[in-house]
Amino acid sequence: MSYDSDRVANETALWHSCSVEKVLKEFATEQSGLAATEAKLRLEKYGANRLKPPKTESVITRFLLQFHNVLIYILLGAFVVTAFLGHWIDSGVILGVVIINAIIGFIQEGKAEKALNAIRRMLSLNANILREGQRMQIPAQQLVPGDIVLLRSGDKIPADLRLFSCKNLRIEEAALTGESEAVEKSIQAVEAITAIGDRFCMAYSGTLVVYGQGMGVVVATGQHTEIGRISQMIAQVDKLASPLLRQMAIFGRWLTIAILVLAASIFGYGLLLQDYPLDEIFMAAVSMAIAAIPEGLPAIMTITLALGVQNMARRNAIVRRLPAVETLGAVTVICTDKTGTLTRNEMTVQNVITAHDQLRVSGVGYVPTGGFSRDGKEIQITDYVDMLELFRAGLLCNEASLHQRDDTWIIQGDPTEGALITLAMKAELDPISEQKTLPRADVIPFESEHRFMATLHHDHAGHGLIYVKGAPEEVLAMCSYQLSQGEDHPIQLDFWRAKISATSKTGQRMLAMASRVVQAKQQTLSISDVEAGLTLLGLVGIIDPPREEAITAVQQCHAAGIHVKMITGDHCITACTIGAKLGIGDGQRAITGIELDDMDDVQLHQVVADVDIFARANPEHKLRLVTALQNNGEVVAMTGDGVNDAPALKRADIGVAMGQKGTEVAKEAAEMVLTDDNFASIAHAVEEGRTVYDNIRKTVVYIIPTSGGEAGILILAIILGMALPITPVQILWINMVTTVTLAISLSFERPESGVMSRPPHDPHASILSGFLVWRIVFVSLLMIAGSFALYFWEITQGSSVELSRTVVVNVLVMCEIVYLFNCRYLLASVFSRQGLFGNRYVLLAVGLLLLMQLLFTYWSVMQQLFGTTALDAEAWGRIIVISLILFLLIEFEKFVLRRRGIQSL
Repeated sequence: MSYDSDRVANETALWHSCSVEKVLKEFATEQSGLAATEAKLRLEKYGANRLKPPKTESVITRFLLQFHNVLIYILLGAFVVTAFLGHWIDSGVILGVVIINAIIGFIQEGKAEKALNAIRRMLSLNANILREGQRMQIPAQQLVPGDIVLLRSGDKIPADLRLFSCKNLRIEEAALTGESEAVEKSIQAVEAITAIGDRFCMAYSGTLVVYGQGMGVVVATGQHTEIGRISQMIAQVDKLASPLLRQMAIFGRWLTIAILVLAASIFGYGLLLQDYPLDEIFMAAVSMAIAAIPEGLPAIMTITLALGVQNMARRNAIVRRLPAVETLGAVTVICTDKTGTLTRNEMTVQNVITAHDQLRVSGVGYVPTGGFSRDGKEIQITDYVDMLELFRAGLLCNEASLHQRDDTWIIQGDPTEGALITLAMKAELDPISEQKTLPRADVIPFESEHRFMATLHHDHAGHGLIYVKGAPEEVLAMCSYQLSQGEDHPIQLDFWRAKISATSKTGQRMLAMASRVVQAKQQTLSISDVEAGLTLLGLVGIIDPPREEAITAVQQCHAAGIHVKMITGDHCITACTIGAKLGIGDGQRAITGIELDDMDDVQLHQVVADVDIFARANPEHKLRLVTALQNNGEVVAMTGDGVNDAPALKRADIGVAMGQKGTEVAKEAAEMVLTDDNFASIAHAVEEGRTVYDNIRKTVVYIIPTSGGEAGILILAIILGMALPITPVQILWINMVTTVTLAISLSFERPESGVMSRPPHDPHASILSGFLVWRIVFVSLLMIAGSFALYFWEITQGSSVELSRTVVVNVLVMCEIVYLFNCRYLLASVFSRQGLFGNRYVLLAVGLLLLMQLLFTYWSVMQQLFGTTALDAEAWGRIIVISLILFLLIEFEKFVLRRRGIQSL
């Protein structure tokens, strides 16, 4: 029978439901392997076992695409305008910001290509195979469908395999499925509709053999593997714009339209109704437009985001794209993986049960520190002989090892067996001493057929002893007795079954331990030696425990109005148990991936809003859930560390990968990487994101009234037919010095109190609320009134136009100085030590600006450049009074808003 790759490739998802004989027949192969000539033909015809590289943009195109951003468009527009007016310093600074931003983006972005490259590196370098009955090792790229692959402990699976031989084979699939426990493999087919984590007869490319041996036939290579399918999903996922970029695009569009309409209206009014000369009214309209354009705003936004990146880095969160900083502040839902994110990805014994006692074990992970308690009270474990014998059985009937490297404890072997070693060491049993006291003579390895492991030991006095550990139902069937207070008693099966049922419902994996005394002369061990007559020592309950800091972080997220949803590849019971401990869900309800498959989009949108735990989820499910939440109007952060998380990480508004235990695929697909793998760092990042958003809003509310005040003064002068109170070059001076000094200082504002006790801001709302628009209009009118009043006063007093304009420039600058303090808190009062002196950058900026204004007013060079003249003390007195009136009126306005119960702007 010939092999048709195009046909069988479409059946890849069904190989787990086919018998071994059918699979071998479909691939026209034998258990002895392919013929070398046939393998060569298949390799030539169907290609190497590697992922196809995506079509990538050229370096130049990728760099130019960094300018395809609304923030950059505004910056470029400001650059053109300022260059047109000959303000080369200002235009140079803006162009520098544009180029630096493009370089940073060019280096940090390109996530799809990097994610696919990281997936390619996950494929095994070599593979041990059978061809024509001969064992050989070949590069994994040369594998073809139908090849027979040999597996042993430590191997990385080189392609997707249908297993036909398993001997104690366990494979760690956490990176693919999210399940923390190594999966016990078998050769029996399973149902066609089965989650990846339950396809026990399959071994998937990129996963790791942690124990035992096996053989399998290659059923998929390259793009047709599960890893390949995920890589294609990543390439096809569209990335959404951040809320900030969406809001600024809308804000920039309306602001541009308003400025152009206003400039055109002023030009027509002055030319047709006020009889201004054409060149004069044209320059007046240009001056008004320049005054109204907040050219410093995009640069300040970029700087604020960059400072947010630095602050997050100090708190163990590395941000790869600047807008992602602010996106965190808008997050309404965090979808988190369980294994390694909320939990430690380290199996831990939490409960031990004997016939007479049930103890709770403290301590998590493989660090052998912790204690034992009974009914909530700490106990001395050396007083519990039955427990010590149970721990000794788990320690000696064991193939794993535990050793310390610096401050970290490293497990070699099966994680469950590592947990038993840690348990024994917590009871001060030394593995080396115990092995010397009871050296092993023989072993029956764990196999899926009998689901237990047995070891034979002899002490130095010649006494023989068998220890057995395994699945509770298997071990119970072998036991006739139970150990109670050092003596054997007839076993009470109902008691043990009740304990097993109750503990299993908490999501813990149960293991049973038993023993049997044998004659000293027995040196070998067989199945018949353990089939009956054993004494049950007890049970242990093992679980991958939640991180303590994650529990606190989830509570913080809930307090901040952020929903936390768990999406995991693990089992329902385990997910619900961990969720209940973390405060996610009700501990009862979870939706499985198979249930999701039966839902249409309408049903899914409802379910994803009501349910917080999703179990046995594959990459498509995670991606679909994130998309459904976004369609419900949520801003979604997705955390994860595995290959299976990558498509959803890329699709989410903000993808958060784990830096220590996370795969490179997950890191490259995410916007943010946590260097400490700590879910709690997400709460810190959200706080920083909200602070960044607040500071950007403060900057907008600060800069726009200045521009509005300048434009309003010019408009009022044109309407009244007066000489312009301020020239274009003076306008640019104000905009430049206030941006360089005052506006930047707002970027350094720290979080206001209560920032994490309020709900997220609406991502679909304008960056300016109705109250903030009122604030801008209110402050603009105050600046216009104060500036024009002093200008009119000076003109009526016979002062020169130069002196009157100098007064206008200085009153605008002084108003901006006092208004800067108002803007430190948009609603709260600044009449406090913290409000007036809490930001040293504000004080430095004010001092620097006052020095620059003195030079602007009194230095002859500046007077010639900007057409200014010296002011006397009386003029300064009037300027200070006007600015203080503005300060007090705004603080009064905030007081009125607070009295009306307004909580936020």
